[in-house]
Amino acid sequence: MLTTDSLRRRAIAAAKGDAPFDLLLTDASIVDMVTGEIREADVGIVGEMIASVHPRGSRSDASETHSLPGTYLSPGFIDTHVHLESSHLLPARYAEIVLAQGTTAVFWDPHELANVLGVEGVRFAIDASHNLPLQVMIAAPSSVPSTPGLEMSGADFAGAEMETMLNWPEVCGVAEVMDMHGVLNGSTRMQEILSCGLQSGKLIEGHARGLNGAGLQAYLAAGVTSDHELTSAEDALEKLRAGLTLEIRGSHPYLLPDIVAALKTLPHLSSQITLCTDDVPPDMLLEKGGIVALLNLLIEHGLPAVDALRFATFNGALRLKRDDLGLIAAGRRADLVVLNSLDTITPQQVYVAGKRIARDGAMIEPLPAASHPTLPDTMHLSALSPDDFALRIADITHGNARLKHIRGARFTEWGEVDVQIREGRVVLPTGFSLIWVQHRHGRHEARPQIALLEGWGELQGAIATSYSHDSHNLVVLGRSPREMALAANTLIASGGGMALAQHGEIIAHVAMPIAGMLSDLPAPELASAFRNLRERSGDIADWQPPYRVFKAIEGTCLACNAGPHLTDLGLTDGATRQIVDPLIHSSHQERSTH
Repeated sequence: MLTTDSLRRRAIAAAKGDAPFDLLLTDASIVDMVTGEIREADVGIVGEMIASVHPRGSRSDASETHSLPGTYLSPGFIDTHVHLESSHLLPARYAEIVLAQGTTAVFWDPHELANVLGVEGVRFAIDASHNLPLQVMIAAPSSVPSTPGLEMSGADFAGAEMETMLNWPEVCGVAEVMDMHGVLNGSTRMQEILSCGLQSGKLIEGHARGLNGAGLQAYLAAGVTSDHELTSAEDALEKLRAGLTLEIRGSHPYLLPDIVAALKTLPHLSSQITLCTDDVPPDMLLEKGGIVALLNLLIEHGLPAVDALRFATFNGALRLKRDDLGLIAAGRRADLVVLNSLDTITPQQVYVAGKRIARDGAMIEPLPAASHPTLPDTMHLSALSPDDFALRIADITHGNARLKHIRGARFTEWGEVDVQIREGRVVLPTGFSLIWVQHRHGRHEARPQIALLEGWGELQGAIATSYSHDSHNLVVLGRSPREMALAANTLIASGGGMALAQHGEIIAHVAMPIAGMLSDLPAPELASAFRNLRERSGDIADWQPPYRVFKAIEGTCLACNAGPHLTDLGLTDGATRQIVDPLIHSSHQERSTH
């Protein structure tokens, strides 16, 4: 095994012509991410390093030569913000998919695992990512839970936990700071977390959803340096002008046309524009891709291909402080993607650390199945009955009441509705469904929380998930208590996952027994099962893009966002950071004597 010094001495000798290259890539055109040129050049590689980028045909001395006529060479793609957990795959299986798509480095925020397993979840992420061809950089989750006081997850992180994680060499920064309220109002917890991040000299990722003006300036002043929570083109430009690194994400494609149009009005495209996937489910990752799908969308919406590729390579490397990545240049790591065209980005071959590992969208050799520690069951719940899914109001057995409820899917707002109460249960109004949340981490014994949901239609069955950003408690949506209980109990028995119930039967189920969010199935099997679950969910819900979509199920309890949300602690208000009593007033009630 060569030391770094030995490797560099060999690379210097090869670059001078005093020694042959290990590998010579010839006859391709280099996409130069610094100058924007597309130029003819050959690339000499020694070990895992690029030793020379020189005029085409000027060298032929190499142990092995790959001729790539008519192709373009790009650096490997970099994903600057991702939650691998949303693929529901273990890291090795995830790596097989994205490497073949040209993504060679990721900045993983294992925020979801941390919210279930605490620091042990972050350690799991690190250990399960060791020895992969994919460069996995880890971020230390800052938002466990994302909204303290409004929800409870499986752990609580403050300064001590952050200091521990930042001392690990695999951890490259502080993950997205979601508690914007805590930052702006100087909560002790957030002051500790940010102080640890600043003292470490490592990155601090942002989550500045809805922030503008003075609030945005204050957020940057706290030390945050990036944001992927873009809500519009105007929002993106304000954040770029403020000095944040933008992480344009593929998980919200409806925003991309306006963002591209806005960027094209600027005098130049900043190096502080990068690309990320954030969350991609397994079927879409396999069928459409991660960063590669985002690249093609940006190009489709009018962004020049070289600019899009620069966002995904050189700019990403700058952001992540990785001087060894992002360029086809001597001294850099030989992570390279071979493209037949710049009109559509379709990686034909992928090189990692100087070795060809993928061809035509598939790994040449599968990665060995990575071992991982056995994790405990995280569904700390007993079986539920239909009676647990009845909406009741403060001991009222018969009468009427006016209730606050959640209106909308992604961008929620408060609504009010008059309801009847019969035999102690709220009679569901026409056009409404129920949302139900139960703490699953065993940290408190609070009763299940339940609220009225408008804007999702009348669900024809039940949808249950233990993967629910960000606290990952058990969430069920539906109208029938019987079917809601059936879906919930299926997940309790399987260790978590997602399930659909209709007409008294489970019509689709994906078990995720690792922390209630990951599966050990091979990627094609998991993708097929997840695709079936997504398709069958259309039998239960009438989806209306871009907001009322299947993906919204996983984010419907995001208490850190503006508007009302239901958590394991109750009905919350994202603006006031309070837990709200849904009862406005009641009348003609007969109170139970029990």
